[in-house]
Amino acid sequence: MKDSPPPDTKEKILDTAEKEFATRGYSVTSLRKITSEAGVNLAAINYHFNTKQGLLMEVLHRCIDPMNRRRLEMLDALEAAGDYSVERIVRALLEPALRMKERYGVHGEYGIRILGKLHGEPAGVPHEVFTDLFHLVFTRFTAAFGKALPELPDEDRLWRLHFVIGAMAHTLASSDKLESLSCGLCNAVDTDAVVERLVSFASAGLTAPLPGTAAGGSGS
Repeated sequence: MKDSPPPDTKEKILDTAEKEFATRGYSVTSLRKITSEAGVNLAAINYHFNTKQGLLMEVLHRCIDPMNRRRLEMLDALEAAGDYSVERIVRALLEPALRMKERYGVHGEYGIRILGKLHGEPAGVPHEVFTDLFHLVFTRFTAAFGKALPELPDEDRLWRLHFVIGAMAHTLASSDKLESLSCGLCNAVDTDAVVERLVSFASAGLTAPLPGTAAGGSGS
């Protein structure tokens, strides 16, 4: 059996940057650290990525794009069937993210960790980073929820979607803490159970009555 060919320079830089951004954080990871760990010079980073932010974007696209493609595939299937069930749309949005680690291995794990750290960056990260990654997904799912929940005003629907995304992000970033605090009662390793609990919770939140009303639509 032949040995696998060594990674090319660009892949070496991406692998190293991905690991450093995930473990140390974007703002505190210097290009000098990346070049040293990857065994390349700064000119190689400039050639392939132009800037540090350009490198970050390629790292993130490599980690996150497979998840987003799966989300859109699931949504495409629902729309082709004319299925605008709130719960199934929620599942298409959340499940690919919750299964990042098991489906995409270290790239999935690092991608989630990088996104979590970016939200806490003290200097902030340009909005275009998140827009570039998630604009299409946000646009498609916003439209789908509009069809599933036509009785909700646009403002309320967007706020509820914002809360759902927040619950997902917190679950991805902090489920291990809940497992520790609950003395193992809440098992963060049981992805199937986490998916079902969060889909149920998010669906209930999206279809809850508006404040001051007696009842809301079921959306299914």
